[in-house]
Amino acid sequence: MIRLHKEGTMTITITCVILAIINTLGYFFAPDWLLILLSVISLVLLVLVLQFFRNPERNIPKMDNDIVYAPADGKVVVIEEAEEGEYLNDRRIQVSIFMSPLNVHVNRNPVSGKVAYSKYHPGKYLVAWHPKSSTENERTTVVIDNGKHQILFRQIAGALARRIVNYLKAGDDVVQGEDMGFIKLGSRVDVYLPLDAEILVNMDDVVKGNLTQIAKLK
Repeated sequence: MIRLHKEGTMTITITCVILAIINTLGYFFAPDWLLILLSVISLVLLVLVLQFFRNPERNIPKMDNDIVYAPADGKVVVIEEAEEGEYLNDRRIQVSIFMSPLNVHVNRNPVSGKVAYSKYHPGKYLVAWHPKSSTENERTTVVIDNGKHQILFRQIAGALARRIVNYLKAGDDVVQGEDMGFIKLGSRVDVYLPLDAEILVNMDDVVKGNLTQIAKLK
């Protein structure tokens, strides 16, 4: 049975009500061929909405705070050294994961620890792979201190995404692998790692939240 995320409750309910009204009207007033077409289109739309809000149960294979797990499903689109100027104010290795509308859109804690920083920024809606999306798009920045390192990650809205949900507040104690947020439609997650971290993924790799190890911390 498909497991759905709580962020989809309202959208799924509204979708079902609208489709029910359309198909009821079609049953009474539309010719048979149109009723069949409406039924097929409604089923396809409902399946797309349900798959978007799916929330598969993902248990981390090995809890280890020296391992950074992927916080999202998607494709690795950036691995590069970059200056992080919002909170860390130093150079880091940036690993970015692009989430298409077909990916699972649940975001998960890449490490355990205490939330040192959490801030939402309104902004633009450039395509998620645009170089300036990390600093100009709507986004939420979170820093988790795992006792040895501070790991910063950033949820970034894309051209279609219009809502970022983040459950973390400064001072929260978080557990590796637990849900920390959700981004609707196409989007991206950036992770900023220490320069001496061993990167375990390559460009264009397809990763899965809680299952793919993206880095090992020294």
